[in-house]
Amino acid sequence: MDKPIKFNDQNLIIGNASPITLQGSRNEINLEDYVVDLSKIDSVSAPKELNKTVDKNLLTIEGELATKISCIKLWHQGQPYAIPVRKANKKNVKLTFSGTAKDVRTKGEFNAWNAQSSTFTKTDSGFVYNMSLTPGNYQYLFIIDGKEVRDPNNKDSVDNGMGGWNSILRIPRADPEKLPVITTKNFELKTIQLSLKNPANEVMVFWKNFLLDHRSVKLSEKQIDITIPTEANQNERGFIRVWAANDEGISNDVLIPLQQGSVLSDAKQITRHDKEAQVLYFMMIDRFNNAKKENDAPINDKNIHPKANYYGGDIAGVTQKIKDGYFTALGINTLWLSPITLNPKGAFGKYPDPKTTFSGYHGYWPVSLQTIDPRFGTQADFQELLSEAHNKNINVILDYVAHHVHQEHPLVKLKPEWFTPLYLPDGTLNTERWDDQRLTTWFDTFMPTLDLRKPEVVNPMTDTALYWLKKYELDGFRHDASKHIDLLFWRTLSKKIKSQVNRPIYQIGETYGSRELVSSYVNTGMLDGQFDFNVYDDAVNTFARNEVPFQRLVASVTESMSWFGDHHLMGNITGNQDRARFISYADGSVRFDEDAKRAGWKRKIEIKDTIGYNKLQSLIALMMTIPGVPVIYYGDEIGDPGGNDPDNRRMMRFENLGQHELATKKIAAELVALRRNSLPLIYGDFKWVKIDNNTLAYQRSYFGKVVVVAFNKSAETQQLELGKMPSFAKAHFGGKLEFENSVAKLTLKPYSFEVIEIN
Repeated sequence: MDKPIKFNDQNLIIGNASPITLQGSRNEINLEDYVVDLSKIDSVSAPKELNKTVDKNLLTIEGELATKISCIKLWHQGQPYAIPVRKANKKNVKLTFSGTAKDVRTKGEFNAWNAQSSTFTKTDSGFVYNMSLTPGNYQYLFIIDGKEVRDPNNKDSVDNGMGGWNSILRIPRADPEKLPVITTKNFELKTIQLSLKNPANEVMVFWKNFLLDHRSVKLSEKQIDITIPTEANQNERGFIRVWAANDEGISNDVLIPLQQGSVLSDAKQITRHDKEAQVLYFMMIDRFNNAKKENDAPINDKNIHPKANYYGGDIAGVTQKIKDGYFTALGINTLWLSPITLNPKGAFGKYPDPKTTFSGYHGYWPVSLQTIDPRFGTQADFQELLSEAHNKNINVILDYVAHHVHQEHPLVKLKPEWFTPLYLPDGTLNTERWDDQRLTTWFDTFMPTLDLRKPEVVNPMTDTALYWLKKYELDGFRHDASKHIDLLFWRTLSKKIKSQVNRPIYQIGETYGSRELVSSYVNTGMLDGQFDFNVYDDAVNTFARNEVPFQRLVASVTESMSWFGDHHLMGNITGNQDRARFISYADGSVRFDEDAKRAGWKRKIEIKDTIGYNKLQSLIALMMTIPGVPVIYYGDEIGDPGGNDPDNRRMMRFENLGQHELATKKIAAELVALRRNSLPLIYGDFKWVKIDNNTLAYQRSYFGKVVVVAFNKSAETQQLELGKMPSFAKAHFGGKLEFENSVAKLTLKPYSFEVIEIN
């Protein structure tokens, strides 16, 4: 007879335990990614075919998983806490070069574009490089005696969006027509029914990191029935998570939110603390709104071009826009503020043409880690901002810089051993070495990099971050330059937050690189998510360039879901302070093959073609409706143009907007409202409905509520057949929806989109 399941939750694991993919025959798992106090772990159990050893915080697993999915259990007082595990499906890949050369290397998405880590071996027939890769698509190049070229043995290429081309390696995924696909079907007070396309021979259902067994989960050929534990009544919010598998591979994941033990059925039950329901808005404080002229203090240095000096925006200016309802009208529920710590008073850096130095208007050159820069405001100003935001149910997350300080920071003289060397052993400068010196590189000669591989540096630096959460009611951090910081920092900070801060904290990072690199920072014990620059770059190219087909974007979104899950907390951005404005690419005023920073300096970039607004509206629609957390870069809601920085950091405009700017702002607000009030768009299942070169449609569904999103990126009117749909389906953005024998046909104007709701 089965023993009763104990669900007296001790919160051994805080948050949903992120799945572990077991790679190869030996895996090391840092238990601190899951448990704050390791002394509470009484024992660890693993599937019987695996050998395990535990040494302090390190769990070593050896062997191969017998099933596609399983779990590791951490035991505490007779209660097992389960961590999902899945079998990797890596393939052996061999790259070859048969030409004449002295040195052959490769760099690409499979090695974080670091050629130093991938040198070919010389053989009798040429050069060879072996690796093991997860199925998916990987862009790459060869480096032959220092010269970058495409792989001469691979004719498959893709343009890189910057005027060049990369080879692309395609490793086939599991057949989607054979994989089990789970969709939400129905629920009652204490039961959930999920539909199953294609039979599964394994299913795993978790509630609050407890694995539910056969008494709560029934698997049949076409359905999964789940009984919700009665103990779930005690929690205002909890989640049911589901995976299934068959011989072909592992299904999509399903995430079902519970409200006091019942399936969440009304978007009004969502609060600002539900991370999946956030819509972020990022503004650079100096460039947003100037409410206090008395704290204006541009640097008096003729070598600083006006574009690179302080404009006067301040914390009070953001508060003013909170009070007047700007963010509420737009639908924003999370503000991301640029850094507010004290920056230097001098001019640093240089740009050759026009010759200019720069001020620290952006906030990323800290000379103090706890002092608010008086040019931005005071402690009282910041407290007022937080109070006003929370009164309007808006979160506030702060941009935090841990990677480096400015050379004027006292630490540089007090603790020189805390910093990485400016010069490498070979005598070369260790600046902008983004890949081969990822954890030690300086961004510039006046920005010393903290050596966050050292515990004696990590502890005080994480305490400083914690200072901001304890002194102010912040709701999270955006972390600068995440991939240039050792994992030790992220583990230490997250552990301190979980043990010392008693409220939900959202942490999102910034990493340019492969999804494998990006994902290495995202788990239960580190970051909640990172900005998905890979999807953004492919979306920019797809919507801005008529010749790029939708298949490129589909592959990118699919790739991200395979790495981060179908219900991830990655940031889906409309723009970024380090890229030219999307609308300026979309309307042709900035070329993809030019230096966008130089373009912003050398000419006045304005709207060249109003079709750019339509393309921008489609981009915003995408980011609001795919899995992840939408992020609006300030000014994108009105279609502000610009090259790369500082041209993409113009002062925000609130008045005298043109008709196209007002229309874009209205559509952005409508899209945010749809996102905020739609359970399918927040927690729903995802599937592609139609894919071709110029049209795209996908569906999000949640227990009978359905949202279909469709796009036309061509210059011609297009009609899309969307399958059977009830006649009460509602189209929100002017697309013509008609029905023929219950089959929905949607007519879309050139460069347009539509969101259809079925409730």
